Amino acid sequence: MYAIVKSGAHQYKATVGGDLIVERLPYPVGTKITLEDVYLVSDNDDVVVGHPTIPEAKVVATVVEEFRGPKIRIFKYKPKERYRRRMGHRQTYMRLRVDEIVRGA
Repeated sequence: MYAIVKSGAHQYKATVGGDLIVERLPYPVGTKITLEDVYLVSDNDDVVVGHPTIPEAKVVATVVEEFRGPKIRIFKYKPKERYRRRMGHRQTYMRLRVDEIVRGA
């Protein structure tokens, strides 16, 4: 059984017992959260597709850890103008363990 859920601006495939790596959410480690925006639920041959979401369907997950991704380098350069800018960015992610998928209507 799996579901397609939305977290932030991205969509993820969630399976029971599996992990999701999503952008940082405002919850501490160990908290149980519910993801309400479920677009699709599949149970072997039975597939339910929402329009746009499935009412009363949800994915229950537990926050396992919070970590940071790799450093990304940003470099701006304009030739013949002595203009150079170097910046960096590290995105914070969260690992969620999917506990349960509720089908809904």
